[in-house]
Amino acid sequence: MSMIEAQGLGYTIGGRSILHGLDLKVGPGERLAVVGPSGSGKTSLLALLAGLAVPTTGQVLLDGVPVPPGRIPEGVAAVLQGHGLVSLLTAAENIEVALFAAGMAGDQVGVVVDRALAELGLADHAGQLADELSGGQQQRVAVARALASAPSLLIADEPTAEQDRVSRELVLTRMLAITAAGGSLVLATHDPDVAQRCDRVLDLSHRMPQSDRRHI
Repeated sequence: MSMIEAQGLGYTIGGRSILHGLDLKVGPGERLAVVGPSGSGKTSLLALLAGLAVPTTGQVLLDGVPVPPGRIPEGVAAVLQGHGLVSLLTAAENIEVALFAAGMAGDQVGVVVDRALAELGLADHAGQLADELSGGQQQRVAVARALASAPSLLIADEPTAEQDRVSRELVLTRMLAITAAGGSLVLATHDPDVAQRCDRVLDLSHRMPQSDRRHI
C-alpha cells in the first residue's frame, strides 16, 4: 500500500500562484477530501499528486520516492475531469486497453472488466461507444477503469459531480471501499456529504490570495 506526500508544494501558472507551501500526507487506509471554490487549486493539486503536472516548488513523494513528472506512477489510478475515454472505443474496451497496458493477463481482463462495469451499474452499456454514453455514464466508466486496476492510491477529481442520487452512491461506495483493503483515496469535491465520508478535509479556500477570494 502507498503513502503519498507533498512537501512545500507550490504551483504557479500564467504568473498566478495557485498553490504555495502546501504540506500533506495520506497513508494506507486513509481518505482525504480536497474542498474549496472554483479556482482554489483542487484540480491543480490532484494533477501534481498524480504526476501529471510539475511543481514550481517543493515535491511530491510516493512511498518516499519523488513522483516522476509526465506519467501516473505504477499502483496509482486517477479519475480526472474530462474522463479521458477514447471516443471510438466501447465502455468495455476503454477499460480493457488500460488493463492490458498495465500488464494484466489476457484471460483475466474480461472477467475484471465485466465486474467493474457491473459494480457501477454499467453492465448493459459495455458494448456502447464512449461517445454514445451520457456524461454521467462516461464518468462512471472512468471510475470503473480506475478501480479495475486495484490501485493502492486513487486520485479522483469531482468523481460524483455528474451522477444522480443512485449512481452517486454506487460511485462513492466503490471508491471508499478501496481504503478497507489498505488503499488510499484523495478526492476533490464540492459535495459536503462526500467530504463528510472522508477521514480528513483539506480546505484550499484558506490558501487563496485575498484578491482571488473577493471574486468568489
